[in-house]
Amino acid sequence: MDLEEARLKARALREQIEYHNYRYYVLDDPVISDAEYDRLMRELQTLEREFPELITPDSPTQRVGGEPRPGFTTVRHFTPMLSLANAFDEESLREFDRRVRELVGGEPVEYVVEPKIDGLAVSLYYENGLLVWGATRGDGEVGEDITPNLKTIRSIPLRLRASGVRRVEVRGEAYMPKAAFAELNAAREEAGEPAFANPRNAAAGSLRQLDPRVTAARQLNIYVYGLGLVEGPVLATHADALAWLREAGFRVNPGHRVCDSIEEVLAYCREWEGKRFDLPYVIDGMVVKVNSLDQQRRLGATLKSPRWAVAFKFPPEQAVTVIEDIIVRVGRTGVLTPTALFRPVRLAGTTVSRATLHNEDLIREKDVRIGDHVVVQKAGDVIPEVVRVLPERRTGGERSYTLPRECPACGASTVRLEGEVARRCPNMACPAQLHERLIHFASRNAMDIAGLGPKIIAQLLDRGLVRNAADLYALRYEDLVGLERLGPKSAQNLLRAIAESKDRPLAQLIFGLGIRHVGERAARVLAERFGSLKNLMAASEEELQGIPEVGPKIAASVVAFFAAEENREIVRRLERAGVRTREEVRVRGDLPLAGKTFVLTGALERFTRQEAERLIAELGGRVASSVSRKTDYVVVGENPGSKLTRAVALGIPLLSEEEFLALVGEAGRRS
Repeated sequence: MDLEEARLKARALREQIEYHNYRYYVLDDPVISDAEYDRLMRELQTLEREFPELITPDSPTQRVGGEPRPGFTTVRHFTPMLSLANAFDEESLREFDRRVRELVGGEPVEYVVEPKIDGLAVSLYYENGLLVWGATRGDGEVGEDITPNLKTIRSIPLRLRASGVRRVEVRGEAYMPKAAFAELNAAREEAGEPAFANPRNAAAGSLRQLDPRVTAARQLNIYVYGLGLVEGPVLATHADALAWLREAGFRVNPGHRVCDSIEEVLAYCREWEGKRFDLPYVIDGMVVKVNSLDQQRRLGATLKSPRWAVAFKFPPEQAVTVIEDIIVRVGRTGVLTPTALFRPVRLAGTTVSRATLHNEDLIREKDVRIGDHVVVQKAGDVIPEVVRVLPERRTGGERSYTLPRECPACGASTVRLEGEVARRCPNMACPAQLHERLIHFASRNAMDIAGLGPKIIAQLLDRGLVRNAADLYALRYEDLVGLERLGPKSAQNLLRAIAESKDRPLAQLIFGLGIRHVGERAARVLAERFGSLKNLMAASEEELQGIPEVGPKIAASVVAFFAAEENREIVRRLERAGVRTREEVRVRGDLPLAGKTFVLTGALERFTRQEAERLIAELGGRVASSVSRKTDYVVVGENPGSKLTRAVALGIPLLSEEEFLALVGEAGRRS
């Protein structure tokens, strides 16, 4: 295929893929299977890899950038992004209607009413149909350029589906769905990180990440609601603008309605107030806009807000209840999470009787006591929370609460690491953590014990056969053969897999121990530096921080982990069971790939990403997450990302999987 043929093919593929993106993400009506879509994307990626000069800014392959940015630049909006005045009751909305009619000289007035999404207002600027930049509202005149992050929202078209558009600013609200918000906060609390207060804050924080890959993982979406600068389409009403936006490829909220009178507006607002909790996203009111664009122009704006629009805000649904107790849940990583139990109340469509208090700082800050009358609500209509205490209703019988300094599940002394809000149980054998820890220990990238899945582990725990990872190596045939769905052959296979795991590399054992902040790469660095668990256990925080790849968090976590006698005893038992806890420390300069930096992009057929990284590290090489002039090789698999484009631009040598195999094979023989 010559360059011109490739250009035509790439253009056709881009058009097909964006059409199917539109069907899936905007219309929610896909017409091809995921497998067919993936095939089209792979075909385009292969073509762009062979002809990198064909990569365009609006290519679907460019939606998620691979490089974190040093900071945000600013852009000036072509038309100001004004905020809306608020109306908190029906009389205020009627007063808005009276002012509008007076200012337009008694002309008939139509209104468009649409749900007010609780997210982050953004502006998208297109020139000749192509997305040029996307920005936050900022101060209304100047916003932050967050284009790479907005490109990760797949319902935002990179090229408009409408023709004849010279320049246009599209205004919308980026938001985080309720389910994604709950999932994100659960993960943050488990990691000991502060939870987001509501989906709006979560969306704003996600869009202001310097690394767009973080944004891409946050499951954001958008509804567009209007236009700023317009050069091209001729529109008479706001309803026309919404229809044009839909035709141009944007998501427009289907809940908008044209109303002939303010009474119809009020009735529609009441209807939505009653069903807002059924939505998969948060709304905090309804936006009421004059429909006629001519009337909008004549009505104008104040310095802060347009005179032709108002936000009718719903009152937050709150309830008063009494805290009957505070309990503590110990999570998978040992985080102690206090939870308030209170008299059941109805909130946002469901009955709730408990709310997380997050951490000891929040309990102290709000002065929450057992027996207190408190105001509760659902944060973002999703997660129950204690808003405030009502101290005036105290009787003197309330009891202060302090987070336990001993783990309620195992009695180990809890710790709070510097810079974290969470208090943790560091005991690896804590029963509240053990199930998930054993799953991690047996996982493929750790000790890789085939056949030891969650259900088998649960049975072993229930029968008291294991209490920690070391107990796995004391299991006998008669212990296993009686377990549900584990016959004689399966029991023998599992025992064989456990025995084989004893010879795993030290790095896999360190990773399998589940030390906070120690991932696979850090485990390899620690194994290479110390050579044995005995040496690692004896290392000081200062010694650990002296390793370039080890920061203060990892160093503090390693020291805290091995300071617990329970964990030290488990290590001793693993060693007595014959598990490899040491290996030869090779001088890095003698290793065949020493000093070489690799970057991996795309999927490899013969290796997982972790296996390839492990092989490079074992031969002395280093794997980096991004391409720079210091990169020696970029290994290119199927469906490579923007790292390939960057490598081509910098002239970095590229290796196919076959070439990579040849290189490491030769290096392995030399070593």
